[in-house]
Amino acid sequence: MASPRSSNRRGVWCGLLAAVSFGVSAPFAQRLLTHVDAQLLAGVLYLGAGLVLVFAGPARRRHETPVRRSDRSRLASVVVIGGVVAPVLLLTGLERVSAMAGSLALNLEAPFTAMLAVWVFREHLSRRAWLAGLIIVTGATVLGVAPGPMNNDPIGIALIALACFAWAIDNNLTQGLTARDPIVIVRTKAFGAAVANVSIALLRGSAFPAAWVIVAALALGGVSYGLSVVLDAYALRSLGAAREAALFATAPFAGVIVAIVVLGDDLGGGSVAALVLMAVGTSLLLTDRHGHRHAHEALAHEHRHVHDEHHAHHHADGVDPRQPHAHWHEHEPIAHSHSHVSDAHHRHGHGHSDH
Repeated sequence: MASPRSSNRRGVWCGLLAAVSFGVSAPFAQRLLTHVDAQLLAGVLYLGAGLVLVFAGPARRRHETPVRRSDRSRLASVVVIGGVVAPVLLLTGLERVSAMAGSLALNLEAPFTAMLAVWVFREHLSRRAWLAGLIIVTGATVLGVAPGPMNNDPIGIALIALACFAWAIDNNLTQGLTARDPIVIVRTKAFGAAVANVSIALLRGSAFPAAWVIVAALALGGVSYGLSVVLDAYALRSLGAAREAALFATAPFAGVIVAIVVLGDDLGGGSVAALVLMAVGTSLLLTDRHGHRHAHEALAHEHRHVHDEHHAHHHADGVDPRQPHAHWHEHEPIAHSHSHVSDAHHRHGHGHSDH
């Protein structure tokens, strides 16, 4: 039976893997933009994501909750904001800046996501978690002081910042959908974004690039917009959007490593300091424990779960409560104390308490 602590640990690793697999995309996408229109590239990247998730579908964990009719408006918003608006803004911005500058600008997604999660969606972060997120974002920002050619075109940076804000909205909307099957959610987003972006690009008169560019974009999309976003959805489910954002702040560092090691961008003196800062911040987040006595109100919903202290209901159909399963169930009011994060069961107020 999965404990809250083990679920938290899995969420952290999913978040880190998601960050790395997305972070490497910026420098590679920046190179592809010399051969293809930005919106057409966005569509092909998401097409690659969708195709990967078609093959991943049969291997997904069983007993996930299906998408419901009531989810359609939120899912449509995720497709438009996170799948069309944000990637086009990012890729257009990357056309105006260097690969390293573009990677660094992506660290704005973390504070935007955390602020929306706490101020709008009622999540909670402890002082330790806020400190961890600040250190991680600072570590990514320190890379910007490294000497070398850094094309910091203000319009390009502003476009990437707007993309980060759009993805922050997307992250918080997606967190509310993670009770559903994450692979279905991300696959729907990917194909919806692919159709929209490719259609708009063709209507604008964009020409298809060489075959090798399409193949490279499909492969990059499969990893950085497919597997990465699924892993991120599992992290959002386990940790909430605010804590996931702090982990995702490691993404720019992965992009900078690729820009330096693979693509030959100049190595700056701040890289080692950034690595140390981000390692310290991630360690603080990994070891953060938030626990206090809290009250759960009565709640009825549907999601994947095993029976634990929050799920003590009975089954008449012989379902093994120790195995993951999904169905509509009710939670009785309960008050207790344990370590927890801002998942679907813990959106309570905290006042001035900060354990």
